[in-house]
Amino acid sequence: MITSLITWQQQAHQYLLKAEYSKAANLYEEAIVAEPDVLSNYWYLGLILLLQGQEAEAQMTWMLPMTDAEEEQIQIWTNELIQVLETEAERRETLAEYSLVWVIRQHIKEIEPGNINNLFKIILLSIHLEKFEGMELNELGVIELLQAGQSIDLNTELLLEVLQEVLNTAPYHPASLELVEACLPYFSNPEDCFSIILRVSMKIGHTLKRPLLASRILELYLRLDAQNLEASRHLAIFYQDYNNYSQGIQTAKLCYLLSKELPDKIFAIHLILRGLMMVGGYWEEIYSFSQELESLFQELIKAQPLSLYELKTLHLLTPCFAIPHIKDCPAAYKVIHNQVAQIFQANIQTIAPEQAVRYSQRILNNQRSGISTKPLKIGYLSYALRSHSVGWLARWLFQHHNLQNLEIHAYFVNYKLVDDWLQEWYVNNVSHAHKLGMNGLEIAEKIYQDEIDILIDLDSMTLDISSEVMALKPAPIQVTWLGWDASGIPAIDYFIADPYVLPDSAQNYYTEKIWRLPHTYVAVDGFEVGVPTLRRDELNIPTDAVVYLSAQRGYKRHPETARWQMKILKEVPNSYFLIKGLSEEEAIKKFFYEIAEEEGVECDRIRFLPQVASEATHRANLGIADVVLDTYPYNGATTTLETLWMCIPLVTRVGEQFAARNSYTMMVNAGITEGIAWTNEEYIEWGVRLGKDKALREKIACQLKASRQTAPLWNAKQFTREMELAYEQMWQRYIEGQ
Repeated sequence: MITSLITWQQQAHQYLLKAEYSKAANLYEEAIVAEPDVLSNYWYLGLILLLQGQEAEAQMTWMLPMTDAEEEQIQIWTNELIQVLETEAERRETLAEYSLVWVIRQHIKEIEPGNINNLFKIILLSIHLEKFEGMELNELGVIELLQAGQSIDLNTELLLEVLQEVLNTAPYHPASLELVEACLPYFSNPEDCFSIILRVSMKIGHTLKRPLLASRILELYLRLDAQNLEASRHLAIFYQDYNNYSQGIQTAKLCYLLSKELPDKIFAIHLILRGLMMVGGYWEEIYSFSQELESLFQELIKAQPLSLYELKTLHLLTPCFAIPHIKDCPAAYKVIHNQVAQIFQANIQTIAPEQAVRYSQRILNNQRSGISTKPLKIGYLSYALRSHSVGWLARWLFQHHNLQNLEIHAYFVNYKLVDDWLQEWYVNNVSHAHKLGMNGLEIAEKIYQDEIDILIDLDSMTLDISSEVMALKPAPIQVTWLGWDASGIPAIDYFIADPYVLPDSAQNYYTEKIWRLPHTYVAVDGFEVGVPTLRRDELNIPTDAVVYLSAQRGYKRHPETARWQMKILKEVPNSYFLIKGLSEEEAIKKFFYEIAEEEGVECDRIRFLPQVASEATHRANLGIADVVLDTYPYNGATTTLETLWMCIPLVTRVGEQFAARNSYTMMVNAGITEGIAWTNEEYIEWGVRLGKDKALREKIACQLKASRQTAPLWNAKQFTREMELAYEQMWQRYIEGQ
């Protein structure tokens, strides 16, 4: 007989805490004999049996008092039992005894299959134990319970956690999308789940490169919150990224209608232009919206806002990327661009004033002390150190860096969680690889804490996060190289160029100091070349025909350049034009066919080539061309290097802006001047001459082949030494206070 109920219960609990299960069980068995009507004794005895692995015995113990009970009593007693098990499961979870938690929760599920909060916890537990694959959502009946729409005691905070973890763990499983659709009605305020939905969709769409799936998630969310501007903006991007251009443009135009403030209108115009230029044919609309964009920039400059929150600020600079694709007028447009960049930096530093002040203080202290750190810490910031044009070109610099004299840090923005051999190559070929997300303030702080001496931005304004980092100036010397033209952000000290890629007058409209390397601003040791998959006979092109090729994305296909190309085709008998590059097929065909007809060129002399699976195959297929015709006002860059490496003559129109002089500097640095045109007429003349003069084409091909052993463009080791010398000179100027 138990003499004191309180005393034995305390003792039994102590035995349970100490995992002395036999002693605890003995006490509960005695209690049941003494007081068979106290049901909690059965619940705890069953629990102890369960913890000892005696699952069948535990179930029998729980069932004993319920044998003759009425239905109402059974429900009350079941709730009591579940509470006992729930309390123990939570205790075990704090002890990280997840296997026991799993067993307990499985029994709660057996007792009450419709306990959705328990099912949520089972899902979270299976994710933690790395057992979750996605089908569990259906097997456990979670989606069915949510879809039933009946009154259920649902913990919305728990539901949010499940939603986030499921989408992070099994984003591709069909049941994950079903979960999104089923759970959204349970949020009385859509904003409650928006941050999770947006964050996960961005990861799926941008990091995991699955924009179609990301768009479906946002489509579901917008059923509840159709006026959500940020969701609509990302949806427009995802549509465009998986080539659903019409929906992408339509959604971008909706964003413009929803936008009330200047930064939102500017970014919406950018999204419209992005879609239109990716399609590759709607130039009347492109001209119209680009004029609207410039007008909005002028309004912004006049307003000089200094209290924009972070997201609106981030949307200011990227739209500047569009204009150089449309016209070549850097002296005029850079004035606007630089003022927008100043507003961008001022707002970023207002958003994070403590960081900006702390970073600037270190710079002052360094200069006062005249420190000379050896080895120099060089940081490279980019989202493109992977299978991307920047990744293909920058790797030679990384390969030849002298790691005895320099400490190289690579800051991977939005590190890709997908297989990418080139990305992993970068990880393995630097002193320190930092795999980062998309929080600019955190990235800047990491760079600051690493005490980087010279920070090189490879993205420029093509990524707002990188621009945000540079605007905070976490390193004393900041440089833009390779990824695009200079961003105009005042915190950037230098822009890497060469004697050719910018005219002598360019310093008049650049805020950065133009640092000209002696030969070329980029060099490679070559490219991997695969097996060609294109044949003339399969394209119905005669073997003796002259084949022209253009291999650029849709947004570089300017109507003026296309007209020159058609004039060339008209003047060269038995010639054909191959067009390759991402765009909307029907739109780009209509674009070229209309210009061809206006110029009197038969449309059956134009061929449109599909994309190929690998970069190596793409390069091999360039060999089908006799002459490559470059684009203007935005030249090729990587494609130009690939063309020259494959020893194919090239025709380029040299302009004033950086984007209109890439092919020029590359040809000069490969030892070739034939094909360089300084006027529109010269472009056509060179195209016709190279098409008609086979001997000249063969001469150029031989020169290009020989240049592989002699030209600066193909000497990445020499280029790397020149870059390293530039870094040393920049640092010396810095510590001398120049």
